[in-house]
Amino acid sequence: MSDFNDFNNPQVAKLPRHLRQFIVEQHYEKYTPVDQAVWRYVMRQNYSYLKHVAYYPYIKGLQRAGLSIEYIPDLQTMNDNLGKIGWGAVTVDGFIPPAAFMEYQAYRVLVIAADIRQINHIEYTPAPDIIHESAGHAPIIADTDYNNYLSYFGSIGAKAMFSSKDFELYEAIRHLSILKEAVDAPEQEIAKAEKHLQQISENMGEPSEMALLGRLHWWTVEYGLIGTLENPKIYGAGLLSSIGESSSCMKADVKKLWYNLDTVNYAYDITKPQPQLFVTETFQNLIDVLEAFADTMAFRRGGSEGIIKAIECKNPATAVYSSGLQVTGTFTDMGIDQQDQLTFIKTTGPSALAVAGKQLEGHGKLYHKDGFSSPVGKLKGIAIAIEDMDGSALLTYGIKLQHKAELDFESGISVKGLITKIHQHNGKTTLITFEDCTVKESNGNVLFQPEWGTYDMAVGEKILSVYNGAADKDAYEEITHVSNKQTHKIAYDEKTQKLHEIYRNVRLIRENQTGYEMLPALFSALKAEHRYDWLSALEILEILHHKQLYPDLEKEVQIYLELKAGVEPDHKKLISDGLHVIANPVSQLITEED
Repeated sequence: MSDFNDFNNPQVAKLPRHLRQFIVEQHYEKYTPVDQAVWRYVMRQNYSYLKHVAYYPYIKGLQRAGLSIEYIPDLQTMNDNLGKIGWGAVTVDGFIPPAAFMEYQAYRVLVIAADIRQINHIEYTPAPDIIHESAGHAPIIADTDYNNYLSYFGSIGAKAMFSSKDFELYEAIRHLSILKEAVDAPEQEIAKAEKHLQQISENMGEPSEMALLGRLHWWTVEYGLIGTLENPKIYGAGLLSSIGESSSCMKADVKKLWYNLDTVNYAYDITKPQPQLFVTETFQNLIDVLEAFADTMAFRRGGSEGIIKAIECKNPATAVYSSGLQVTGTFTDMGIDQQDQLTFIKTTGPSALAVAGKQLEGHGKLYHKDGFSSPVGKLKGIAIAIEDMDGSALLTYGIKLQHKAELDFESGISVKGLITKIHQHNGKTTLITFEDCTVKESNGNVLFQPEWGTYDMAVGEKILSVYNGAADKDAYEEITHVSNKQTHKIAYDEKTQKLHEIYRNVRLIRENQTGYEMLPALFSALKAEHRYDWLSALEILEILHHKQLYPDLEKEVQIYLELKAGVEPDHKKLISDGLHVIANPVSQLITEED
């Protein structure tokens, strides 16, 4: 990607190729005057309410992240500001795979959906959008303890093992969210997608590491509260960007519980308000709980339980031998002795070998295209593990270049052949290559025979770590970068364009504080041709009220909106909330906070 735009931000510049492929251009020019008004409405509502319940000074937080109440944020401005606190931001298209999302966090880069919710989803959107990502996550990012938690969570989440069901669930959620935000998706198609998602959700089986981490993420980063059980404050982005739930969550019927490792047992339903929320006293406690959970994960425990998780995953994972050799592939089999110790591991399909996160030359997925299999353990009757043998010990036990060797493992596996190469790294032997090789189990079962070609034997007494994805991601993963040259041109019909023009004019009048004489004509056009619209009428009323202009027109617009609220149940709360903010202006509140 030679045209990669890093916004002169060091964090964005560090992103590896496999993460850059998800980035799309923001195309700021595609936001319509209605989109800008939606942003302003939600942000004014948020601020008006959140100043009492948010954990941190909301406006200061917004300013430090390069955001304002008035305009949809521009990515360059955000990066200029976030760069000062060691973070960056990029725009992506909707949901991206959870492991990639986590890795961005580890790189200290906020992932922001480029789209903004439609006006008919103004209170809550099923798809990720720029309001949720930037107004929810960004204002608190300046808090050092919190942003340390976020990046640490990312580095652990990126290693979490999935189950194959998690992949199905992710695909189903992404599909449904795209349908719901589409302008013309048929109802029966949405219903079908909802049913499909429900079927998968109900048959998830034992939750995977990623599913459990997903719960910790949900109850902290998205829906977290901080402080005391009696008087908690909101820091979770899901609450901060949902006008509805940020107020309802503080009511007594939503239970408040202390956040600890037990929280991992509480599943969540993305489609319903939460029955309980979790309160942490400090952000440091979030790190402590995460650390305790990480100790249970395969990337720290390794062994047979790690390989079992990798086999269940049915997707590429990496097992790390105690010698430092990393084997990446889709794990399909393993051997276990009476003491539950691993005797061999096996992958099927494209596999690769790496050391210290760098693929070994000649050991990529094209060379090991049919899989990789190797023993784990020590040689029979020999106390010292192969990886720890120095040059003379290797010779003593018959491990010598261009010599035939017969290696008998404690597990009963034997490897016989001509040694052609011995790989070493940091003083440890990691891989031995054989020609004319036979590998057998103690029962005579043949695992490898000479006519199959070269045999690469991984060296290591134990598997210390097993984690999701590849050891050397840039070498192993498909880089499927979609061209970002596509233009975002939605063709709006003439009527919609006229409505956009009304919104544009109202904004210009408000910002330039001139042209007030146009307001009566703009309101008549709105009444005559755009009866379904409520937001522009609110913006006209706001100007008339604060500038004390045209008292008769102000009264007419007020009555028009009150009648609308009475007969349009979908708009009732939105209109009354809008009227509340006009009566209690945000501009005064902002100066109070400063």
